[in-house]
Amino acid sequence: MCGIVGYIGHREAYPIVIKGLKRLEYRGYDSAGIMLFDGNDLKVSKTKGKVSDLEEKSIDIANANATIGMGHTRWATHGVPNDVNSHPHLSNSGKIAIIHNGIIENYEPLKKELINRGYVFKSDTDTEVLVNLIEEVQKKEKLKLGKAVQVALNQVVGAYAICVFDVEKPDEIVVARLGSPLAIGVGKDEYFIASDASPFIEYTSNAIYLEDEEMAVIRRHKPLKIRKIKDDSMVDPYIQELQMNLEQIEKGGYDHFMLKEIYEQPNVIKDTYRGRLHSNQGLIQMSGVEDNLEKFLNAERILIVACGTSWHAGLVAEYVIEEFARIPVEVEYASEFRYRNPIITAKDIVIAISQSGETADTLAAIKLAKEKGAFVFGVCNVVGSSISRESHAGAYTHAGPEIGVASTKAFTTQITVLTMIALRLAKAKGTLTNSDFFRYLQELEIIPEKVAEALKTNDIAKEIASIYKDAPNCLYLGRGYNFPVALEGALKLKEISYIHAEGYPAAEMKHGPIALIDEKMPVIVIAPKQGHYDKVVSNIQEIKSRSGKIIAIVTKGDTQVKQLADHVIEIPETSDALSPLITTIPLQLLSYHIAVMRECNVDQPRNLAKSVTVE
Repeated sequence: MCGIVGYIGHREAYPIVIKGLKRLEYRGYDSAGIMLFDGNDLKVSKTKGKVSDLEEKSIDIANANATIGMGHTRWATHGVPNDVNSHPHLSNSGKIAIIHNGIIENYEPLKKELINRGYVFKSDTDTEVLVNLIEEVQKKEKLKLGKAVQVALNQVVGAYAICVFDVEKPDEIVVARLGSPLAIGVGKDEYFIASDASPFIEYTSNAIYLEDEEMAVIRRHKPLKIRKIKDDSMVDPYIQELQMNLEQIEKGGYDHFMLKEIYEQPNVIKDTYRGRLHSNQGLIQMSGVEDNLEKFLNAERILIVACGTSWHAGLVAEYVIEEFARIPVEVEYASEFRYRNPIITAKDIVIAISQSGETADTLAAIKLAKEKGAFVFGVCNVVGSSISRESHAGAYTHAGPEIGVASTKAFTTQITVLTMIALRLAKAKGTLTNSDFFRYLQELEIIPEKVAEALKTNDIAKEIASIYKDAPNCLYLGRGYNFPVALEGALKLKEISYIHAEGYPAAEMKHGPIALIDEKMPVIVIAPKQGHYDKVVSNIQEIKSRSGKIIAIVTKGDTQVKQLADHVIEIPETSDALSPLITTIPLQLLSYHIAVMRECNVDQPRNLAKSVTVE
């Protein structure tokens, strides 16, 4: 939810921290702050707004010649976005500084106790409570910073990734995590700290990812020490070589990351099935599935847990898995799953889907499923993420870094992985004929070419966007495999343009939403030739008779819908089961252009963060 950057070494800290914050601004962007220590003084600058606002405010300290520093970009939880609530926060003595991603759930009783002991609070945040708790522990028990942080963290309930600095220990930073990601870049006589590896990829390709309930004391010119917060046991650091490169996290000439990521989809879909799909041999090989094939084949039910766009991908998977493999599937919002006392048994398989691999609700659902004895299969994009570690097995999507807050390539690569799982299970169970199995493999292999062709609808999507950019509401309709695509299209429009939009199964329109339709209501209908085409045409006629404005996504060469619709966007033909990979493309482009024309911040829509690491 927030972005953390830290540096300790021999370089100037300010430019490293500022550049790192810009790369993490997708994680939170309602306020930002920086702390620098030049060997004598602790210098802090923070402000409501974006990192660019922080740069302007930090001119006086930018040349502090500090080689230790840390910065934060915030997505507000406790306290409104303002200068005071921005991080870093200082302890009452002014000697200890902290930045924090997460939420301290028991901050109120801790705050009351600290106030009784004479502490004064300037902000409304839970984070200021934590830094003063650390100071109180340090004073009361006469502990060094690292030990004081450890004792304090054993008193808090919640989630956190923190960096703590004490002027009395000018050559070290203490970091810890529980439920929020934290990576440590290891360079030569220098260390980098960040919520993900993007802030330090140009300086080092070596990274350590802290596990939950681990902390590290990072000292200048000394080896890293990692301990368990609970029992103080030592942990051997595991250094990973990063696969990310600098080009992946830059815009590459596009106006926005979102547009770049939309156009990356032909390549990333190919990257997702590369080495797994062998159409000539009639094979799908996914080690996470192969190694646990019996569990999948003997499963009485598959439960899919996810949030947001990943939930929509799960809905597509429900159709595909049930159609191909004939295994019952239920799709659950992870945020509701653990709170409704679900029935889970050892005969269930739980597929957890998350782009970041850090989604707090999905992680909580995984832990509950494991407690009940279910087998958990993770589908995520970020190597080494919490979900990849918590799952029994899984598959990466290989979409590459997704910086735009509104997911695009995550959705299509998740569907690609889930479709391959369905096909592999169908092959093993014999629920698809050999000819159908081969046909789907061949079609999936050429989907990237068809996605590339669908991207050529950009100009017409832009033209339609110019007509409907000021619409206050919008309705999305789809049937079968494309009902989840309607939900996803509506979500994209809501997220980045702030237009109220709803997705519905097309047949449900007459059960309520039809009351909204008039000459001002744009209705986007997903109507490819495959699937329930005739039924969708009937729904379009119902809209037409009520003067609704119809924007139809149709198969190239369609004539019937074209006569009824006000606007059509033509896409290449594919099978019904694979059509979501194509039909979603013009919806992404339409949302993007509407948001740009409304002068919205496409990559950083208001109130949203990329990785939701608090419940």
